[in-house]
Amino acid sequence: MSLTDHIAAWGDSPFASGAAREAWDVVGGLADTMGRLLDTLDAGYAVAGDIAVHRTARVEDGAVLKGPLIVGPDCLIAGGSLLRGGCWLDRGCTVGPGAELKTSLLFRGARLAHFNFVGDSILGRDVNLEAGAVIANHRNELADPRLRIAYRGGVIAADIAKFGALVGDGSRIGANAVIAPGAILSPGTVVPRLGLIDQRPMA
Repeated sequence: MSLTDHIAAWGDSPFASGAAREAWDVVGGLADTMGRLLDTLDAGYAVAGDIAVHRTARVEDGAVLKGPLIVGPDCLIAGGSLLRGGCWLDRGCTVGPGAELKTSLLFRGARLAHFNFVGDSILGRDVNLEAGAVIANHRNELADPRLRIAYRGGVIAADIAKFGALVGDGSRIGANAVIAPGAILSPGTVVPRLGLIDQRPMA
């Protein structure tokens, strides 16, 4: 499973040179990686502790920002949103009212409309989540929540309990859809409103 097959800009991102090669490994080490990236930012960012917000980004009153966090140029962080656990937003991203983003990467132009939850995930360029869509990051219904993904005729397994999704460039996730933990969405995927994507093997 190649990250560059899903996110064309991956090779030019600050995360491409890391040792981790799987999306869940990148997400699992994100807080530490973010700490190192904070030291590389230019004067275009206003930095307070472990939170960096580009001076062209807009953060509305009532948004809650918890580091480590990097908010790139021309982003919008709406009132009532929550960003936590180590997040990185590329240029032109939106986290709308009432949305929660946890331990995730958003590539250029990715948008959480409002009242979304996205946890432990990587969203490619121009990914859009309509209102209420959720990318879940933990299977609390299972005694063994470790990652199992049915993918291209095989099963990917990893000894981790929390991972949301790898969402390819240009994907569209409809209102109130649910992406179950451990999803891999190809670029241009369209998930219908009220849809469910669950790629865990049945057995």
